Amino acid sequence: MKLTVLYRGPLSSCNYGCEYCPFGKWKHTDEELAKDRADLERFVAWVEARTQDTVSVFFTPWGEALIWPWYQEALVRLSHLPHVERLAVQTNLSCKLDWVPRARAEKLGIWATYHPEWTKRHRFLAQCTKLTELGVRHSVGVVGFLRFAEEAESLRADLPADTYLWINAVKDGQEEPYTAEDIARFSRLDPLFPVNNTRHPSLGRACRGGESVISVDGEGTARRCHFIDEPIGNIYTPDFDAALKPRPCAKQTCGCHIGYVHLEYLELDRVFGSGILERVPAMPLWKARATAT
Repeated sequence: MKLTVLYRGPLSSCNYGCEYCPFGKWKHTDEELAKDRADLERFVAWVEARTQDTVSVFFTPWGEALIWPWYQEALVRLSHLPHVERLAVQTNLSCKLDWVPRARAEKLGIWATYHPEWTKRHRFLAQCTKLTELGVRHSVGVVGFLRFAEEAESLRADLPADTYLWINAVKDGQEEPYTAEDIARFSRLDPLFPVNNTRHPSLGRACRGGESVISVDGEGTARRCHFIDEPIGNIYTPDFDAALKPRPCAKQTCGCHIGYVHLEYLELDRVFGSGILERVPAMPLWKARATAT
């Protein structure tokens, strides 16, 4: 079996404090951090034991994970397992990268978000350069608030041409809706922006969520994805594999990349290939855009 797990433990704090995000405003107690660490350790042990499967793991924390050593160690440890195919993590890239050489870099993928209100562009770019030097595939992106557009354009100019820059469309909370000019501006930076700027019809549609892709929390509760609350089982029960089966989507629409990328009719697996978790297209972007639309 090939299984992709989106892991989101109880960690819900960040070292940044973006005004539009609640997680930078929360601070964990030592006991809460210890719980997050113990939950992660249990999950890693579960992945280690699934030697009969080919497993990929995508860490999608409510907050910033890589500033904590137990997440760094989990990536190192998992990367050396023969049955683990791919590892990815969402991060603001503020952490030290001295742990990366101990991992199998060819299995790592970094989804790095640039927050211009919390870091300098040259510092963020220096981290990206280190990832390249270490052989770690990565994409970088910016939240698509209009106030960040100029900085996103500067970031695109400074990045290597072969580094994919994505823009996360703001579907709620924008002061004014995007105009046609705004969409064109962001699309010049990210040819796949129109795909992300769409709430894709999903009700009743076939999706890999719940069959070969699952979302798992710190208690081991599995759901088909982050956006459908109904549990399908718990990964730590002996009969969990019986819960993995095709399920049509139960939501009217899907508007987040980590959800809609698994909708079968969009065929975005053709666009991203093995880079689907870290959001790195597998084909030239002009071709990717034509395929996706």
